[in-house]
Amino acid sequence: MKNVTITVDETALEWARIEAAKQGTSVSRLVGEMLADKMRHDDAYQRAMHEWIADTSAFDSRGQPCPTREQTHAERLDRFR
Repeated sequence: MKNVTITVDETALEWARIEAAKQGTSVSRLVGEMLADKMRHDDAYQRAMHEWIADTSAFDSRGQPCPTREQTHAERLDRFR
């Protein structure tokens, strides 16, 4: 683990102190865990986005023309009639 010095607004620091106390941990550990959570969230989002972009199966029209916007909406409306 590495130590880091940060500058933080007094209001945010007070919130962090209260949150750390509620969780029975230090402000340092709380901030470290928040950064790690943010990193994992962003990494998971990026992986999911790359997988979605790489997955072309949903866009395969098998040589048929894609329906127009009007056709798609008409099909949806027919379901409710």
